Amino acid sequence: MRFMPKIKSIGHKRWMAVCLACCLVAAQGLAVGTAPELPDPGNPRMTRDQQTQLGLQAAGEVYKQMPVLPDSSRETQYIQKLGKRLVATIPAENSWPFQFHVIAQKEINAFALPGGSMFVNIGTIQAADNEAELAGVMAHEMSHVYMQHSAKQQEKASLLGGLAGIVGGIAGSMGGVWGTLAQSGIQFGAGTIMLKYSRGDESQADAVGAIILYKANYNPVALADFFEKIEAQGGSGPQFLSDHPNPGNRRAAIEQEIANWPARKYARDNPEFAAVRKNALSVHAYSAQEIADGAKSGQWVAENQKNGAVFAGAPGGGTATSAPAASTPAPSQASVASVPAAAITDVQPSSIFPQTDLGVMKIVRPENWQVTQDQQQGSVTIAPRPGVSGNAVAYGVVIQGIQSPGANQSVQQITAAIVKNLESGDSKMKQNGEIQSISVNGAAAGSVELETVSMMPDAAGKAQAERDWLVAVPRRDGSVVMIVFVATQRYFEQMRPTFEKMLGSVQF
Repeated sequence: MRFMPKIKSIGHKRWMAVCLACCLVAAQGLAVGTAPELPDPGNPRMTRDQQTQLGLQAAGEVYKQMPVLPDSSRETQYIQKLGKRLVATIPAENSWPFQFHVIAQKEINAFALPGGSMFVNIGTIQAADNEAELAGVMAHEMSHVYMQHSAKQQEKASLLGGLAGIVGGIAGSMGGVWGTLAQSGIQFGAGTIMLKYSRGDESQADAVGAIILYKANYNPVALADFFEKIEAQGGSGPQFLSDHPNPGNRRAAIEQEIANWPARKYARDNPEFAAVRKNALSVHAYSAQEIADGAKSGQWVAENQKNGAVFAGAPGGGTATSAPAASTPAPSQASVASVPAAAITDVQPSSIFPQTDLGVMKIVRPENWQVTQDQQQGSVTIAPRPGVSGNAVAYGVVIQGIQSPGANQSVQQITAAIVKNLESGDSKMKQNGEIQSISVNGAAAGSVELETVSMMPDAAGKAQAERDWLVAVPRRDGSVVMIVFVATQRYFEQMRPTFEKMLGSVQF
């Protein structure tokens, strides 16, 4: 081995210092990596205003169907504080008017609606071992809003012709917030809400959620920790798992994503989390079944108002019901007292029936019934003005062209599936009689009658029954024309000749 000639002490020290400095710089360069940035969320066809209004409508329904803690509760104030910390990581141009609420439900779950209204079950707070895990769940849900997954699911449903889109479109045309929500992958049952996401959506929400956590100084792996804990518990979180399909190995995916991010000293638990979690254990919480039963009886509307848990709507004073773009609630969900009653003389059809060209079809209508097109819903309403309130129809006809759910679906199957889904969205709706096979302009069609509660009260201001005649007409191009005739139970038979004449006049 050859040796370097001896260097003078001063020069040697200087040379060693330079070498050490260079090594430190190189080492730092290797450790720094690239700081993560949130991805472009894209631009779905549903506008930001539409998504926000849709979310506000859904949030208002949550307050009707679930026990929500008031904003003054210790748990809600803590969740709101934690939520604001996470929201601060999102650039203003891509952020949303996030709101944070807590539901007094035992089961572990959390969901965020389009536009930013987030609900966290008390059971989720109890199940988290540390603040980072709780933040991970919230960041994951925020990512669904940030990436606008519900709006994008609506587009997929339209392209694929999914049955949910079909049912949602018809329910929406009949005047319900239910249809609009269903079109965006939001489904309400008695006391439950489900946002259906794909595994791809879940994987993307994990990735975006990891970035939000990192920027808020939480360890992104905590997100995987919580999900793995729920999966290990098996039966203790069935709704959470069904709403959040596992995209694969979450931990491996997140660890790979953060491997080259700059090192950061993550936040540790603060005493507030432990105190809130302890207090949450003493909060009276309900099971999913108890909540479902309470929703059917209207228990939560009364209890939420009594406890001061009243949905305030959008920040700045807007409400779900006052928004101009909002749909009117479905007949069975609407407050009939708020809708003026119409006398039969006000809605009585004229004896003159001019023909109306709707593009995909022609149909005759009573001369005094107006034709209204809803471009957003893709529907046409033919009804007397006194028989309509907002998008809700008490007397008239709703027509909508939709995509068939599949080439192998029979008329009976399509009609039966639509009835089943309509019944699940309206607890008071039920099928009246068997599905019949009929002919419309020479085409095979399905026909069935339904019963529910009208959105319009009777003359005494009391709720009254409604009858709906649903007709489904499959077309050769793979579409289905849905025609729904609507009237109150009392006057349906009086309206039937008009409905039959209109159906008999259909020309495609």
